[in-house]
Amino acid sequence: MAYNAGMKRYPAFEFPEYVDWRPDPEVQAEFARTAAGVDAERAEAIEALDEAALLKLYEGLLAARLHDIQLKRWVKQGVISKAWLGSGEEAVTVGGCAALGPDDVVGPMIRNAAACIERGMPLLACFAAYLGTTDTITGGRDMHIGDAAKGVIPPISHVADLVPVMAGCALAFRLRRQPRVALTWTGDGSTATGAFHEGMRMAASTGAPLVCVVQDNQVALGTPGELHFRGNYEDLGRAYGVPSWTMDGNNVLDCYAATALAVRRCREGRGPVLLVARTFRMGGHATHDEREARELFDASVFRHWGQRDPVGCYEQWLVGRGVGTAHLEAIEADVTARIEAAAREAVARRETHQPAPATQRDGVYA
Repeated sequence: MAYNAGMKRYPAFEFPEYVDWRPDPEVQAEFARTAAGVDAERAEAIEALDEAALLKLYEGLLAARLHDIQLKRWVKQGVISKAWLGSGEEAVTVGGCAALGPDDVVGPMIRNAAACIERGMPLLACFAAYLGTTDTITGGRDMHIGDAAKGVIPPISHVADLVPVMAGCALAFRLRRQPRVALTWTGDGSTATGAFHEGMRMAASTGAPLVCVVQDNQVALGTPGELHFRGNYEDLGRAYGVPSWTMDGNNVLDCYAATALAVRRCREGRGPVLLVARTFRMGGHATHDEREARELFDASVFRHWGQRDPVGCYEQWLVGRGVGTAHLEAIEADVTARIEAAAREAVARRETHQPAPATQRDGVYA
């Protein structure tokens, strides 16, 4: 059964492949095969999800996509100059967060903004990060935000620098004999950094409960993957003596299952796991270079990955499983209302919550 209505699409703010999205039978069959579990353990993890959990994943995907659409709307309106979007890669973040417990911690990249939402941070804070108001942990000084009370460690712009930080969090859990896990994401390009290798080596040698997700979206800034790495990311784990598993980065169920198994292994005291999510960056490094980014690949590549839209494919799977379309539409209406309300409030607070100039050197140590 094809759910041809599906999520509302926004022609002015979405990629053309998503605006015109329609389910493809072969792609949906591929999605269903993966959702059935690529092995017995993942199949068991997915089958254990009840309807409430399945719908929570859908809600997370919608919140991630609509958050980015709102940012793109602001760019078009001149409210902000640019935004870093995770459109097309939402399943990696949403599926991963769903596999964690309340006491675990995450270290997101800016493209994993959905992690802030999934871990319970207010949408107002997510939007305030771009508007520079005092509604975030940085007090308007930086758009890289988090909330330690929610288990979200704020990132910095140097991608992969959170790998050693999260390895340190994981090591602290191990030394304290706490059954907690640290999870972070890093891009395919940033696996070339010293920070990535140092963090993974430390986690591996100490048996720290770290899950590191290599988000292989096939491009590093403006360099296609085949030009900056000739090996297989799946082989990186062998260098550290840790398991390295792949997952379909556009299938939220596979991302959930693979991460859940990795988290379980870590919680059992069996050391870190490296996960490789195969996905694709549908836009630019940020909104300012989308045109140039789309010139890096042939149009057929965008069609291929556009057909594998994480939101649309999961919608179709849910409907095929018997979830009523009215239920999905109600979830979308609720998420849309919350996103729009938070965006309105965030814009309004620019008049009342600007950082005081006298505080500009607070927290600066060098």
